[in-house]
Parts: sequence; structure tokens; C-alpha cells
Amino acid sequence: MFEGFSLEAVDVGPGSLRVRRGGSGPAVLLLHGHPRTHMTWGKVADLLSPDHTVVCPDLPGFGRSYQPGDASDSRNSSKRAKAEAHIELMRRLGHENFAVVGHDRGSLTAFRMAMDHPDRVRKLVIVDAIPVIEHLERADWKFARDWYHWFFFAQKERPERAISADPLAWYDKLSPALMGPQAYEDLIDVIHDPHVIHGMIEDYRASLSIDHLHDGDDRAAGRKIICPMLCLWSLRDDMEQIYGDPVAIWRNWARDVRGFGIDSGHHVAEENPAALSQAIREFLENG
Repeated sequence: MFEGFSLEAVDVGPGSLRVRRGGSGPAVLLLHGHPRTHMTWGKVADLLSPDHTVVCPDLPGFGRSYQPGDASDSRNSSKRAKAEAHIELMRRLGHENFAVVGHDRGSLTAFRMAMDHPDRVRKLVIVDAIPVIEHLERADWKFARDWYHWFFFAQKERPERAISADPLAWYDKLSPALMGPQAYEDLIDVIHDPHVIHGMIEDYRASLSIDHLHDGDDRAAGRKIICPMLCLWSLRDDMEQIYGDPVAIWRNWARDVRGFGIDSGHHVAEENPAALSQAIREFLENG
């Protein structure tokens, strides 16, 4: 994975992001989900890099990127703060305009980038996500049963204690066969770091304290994403079962949105990188 890519630390102000980048052509930023690191994108990055400059950071709080400072409302782990960090990353790498692809938690930062910085984000791809406020307002007993971790992670201290007591028991579906040995070893290393566990949990705390307020402000002001947007979801995950058509939800937040499901489980970049890469490529080049 990441054939011909460099690995570096890039200072973005609050701290440094661990970044892998390579390829040539128009820039595309890939943002991973929980509990992954940038390594989840390895196969996708290789497929995109012949025609695109691919930038894959660890999100703040994840992997080996900087840990945001604690605040009572988790504002330093907000998607707005993370969007600012990635805008600065791309500026320092020389990319004034670029496409953004986000998966899972990374999608929430990608969405915030497109909403807050419409002059910088050329195209947006969201995978397996809807805005935080939509999650919360549409939550029912199925969401509480299957996505209970959202509410557990919002509690103070207890999530970190539970996960750090036995990280491999908590993240029991990690597989080197699925992820690839390099990505697996990288993730096993970081989930045994209590600071990283705290940073990942703060990402969720921010959603239930401040991220949904930012979403609400946008909705009240009538703001929408103005760049073209592609919404993708995993057909063997539960996004569609819980929420119905994700594209219909995103039409409330974007002027130009299309989308479809991909035959995969939740970690689509690892489970079906060919289909995901093809969808991204066709949208970036023709959409």
C-alpha cells in the first residue's frame, strides 16, 4: 500500500498531523473514520494516485496526529476545529482548492470543511454518514440499540477506562486479513495509547456538545454546501436501514447531491476498495 508515497509530520498550528501523500494531478484529501488511521486508505490511495495527488492524514486526536486540548464543551475536537486544521494542512502543502473524501467520523469533518470553506473545497464525497444533528433528531430505539456507543462515549472518563482496560476486546473486529498487516499493526499500536483513546472519544463528545449546534446554526441560516457532492453508503451496514435514503437527507444540506450504495460492510475502503475508488474517480473526473 501507498506505493511511492511519503510519510511526514506537517505542523498546522495546534500541532502536527501525520500525513502520507503521493501521486500527481488534482488534489484529493482522504479522511478516515473511527477507530482507523490514515492507513485504512492504502488500497484506495494506490488506485487514485496515478491521476490525483492523494493526501491522507490521521485526524486530530487519532493515530499519531496531535491531541487537541481538552475543553468543557470539547470545542478543540469539534469538526469545525478539525476542518480548520485540514484547510491549513492543504494550504501548507500548496493546494488552495481540492476535493475531500470522508468516511464515518472523517465524513463529519469533510462536511464541515465544505460548509465553512466553500472557496477551498472543489468537490465533496461523504461515505457512511449524515450530519450529526440529523443523527440525533432521527434517533430511535434502533439507533440507541445499535449505535449506543455515541451516548456512552459522551460520558466523562468511563469510556476511556473501559476501552483502555482491554483495547482488543473493545475493538474485537480488527483483522489483519481485512486491513492488511501494515494497517493492522499501526492500529494495534495506537489503540494501546491512552492519549489516542481519549482523543478519539473526544471526537464523539464534541458531536453531542457543540457539533450539532454548528449544524443547527447552518440550517437556521439556510446555508448549504455549494460544491457538487457524492453520497455513498455500505449496503451491508445499517445506514439505509435506520435512516432510509441518505441522499434524501443530504438534499436538505447540499445544492447538488447524488449517491448510491456500495456492496460492502462498514469499512468500505478495506472491504471493497475497487468499487469505492471507481465511484470517487468517476465523480472527481466526470461528476
